[in-house]
This record gives sequence, structure tokens and C-alpha cells, in this order.
Amino acid sequence: MNKPRLAAQSRLRLDERFKELGPAKRYASPVRGWIKAIREALGMSTAQLAKRLGIKQPSVFELEQSEAKGTIELATLRRVAEALDCTLVYALVPNKSLEAIVSDRARAFARRRREPVEHSMLLEDQKVTAKDTEAGLDEIVRETNPRLFWD
Repeated sequence: MNKPRLAAQSRLRLDERFKELGPAKRYASPVRGWIKAIREALGMSTAQLAKRLGIKQPSVFELEQSEAKGTIELATLRRVAEALDCTLVYALVPNKSLEAIVSDRARAFARRRREPVEHSMLLEDQKVTAKDTEAGLDEIVRETNPRLFWD
């Protein structure tokens, strides 16, 4: 199977999984971070969490600050999640479908390739219709290796 076709199938499978997750904003972390929010919701003190993690109490405060700033390491966050009887879920969730991202990028690429030709034709009094332009864009998108869309 060729790479572009394999990439297209992969996009479709991932898009299906992302649909199940729902909108990414649904997973936005609390302002003070998940660690502090969950710890407080459980009624657990920083000293108690520190004991579960095998660290000193001031280190829990540092972990909470690090998470809130977005500088905490994933391995550390995973350890804290386990200590809170939680599961760390890590994902990159696209803002729109992967298929839409590639399609938008492909059409922009195709437009850049078509502009000089359409300009030349216009100079020769051979204006290209919108229908021709769209058909031409579709053809370029179909026949171009998707890797070129990202350069």
C-alpha cells in the first residue's frame, strides 16, 4: 500500500477516535492544575500526598506549581496521578478533524501552484472560471504527495 493512502486511512481512524473524545476544551485543566484540584476534592492535605509519593511536603507545593505553569514532566505527573488513584491521560487533540487539516493545507498548496498559471492566462485574456479553478485544485490535491503540503 502506498504511503499517501496509508496516511489517509490513519487519519480516518484517528478522526473516529477523536470524535469519541468530544471537544478539546472539555479537557482544559483547572486554573490551579489537576493535582491541586483533585487533591483538594479528595480532602487530602499536601502532607498526606507527600507521604504517598515518598517526598517532603514542600515538594508537593512545587509539583502543584509546576503543573499549573505547564512545566511538570509527564513521568512525574504519572506518579502523582497514581498516588491520587487516577489515570494520566495524555493526548494531542486536533482543533478540527485531521482530514480537514490536510484538506485545508492541500488546497492552499494547490492555490499557490495555480496562481501563476491563472495570472498568465488572465494576461492572455483567457480568464479561468471558478468551476475550472476548483476542478484544477482538486486535481492537484489528488495527484500531489501530501508531504509537500507542509514545506
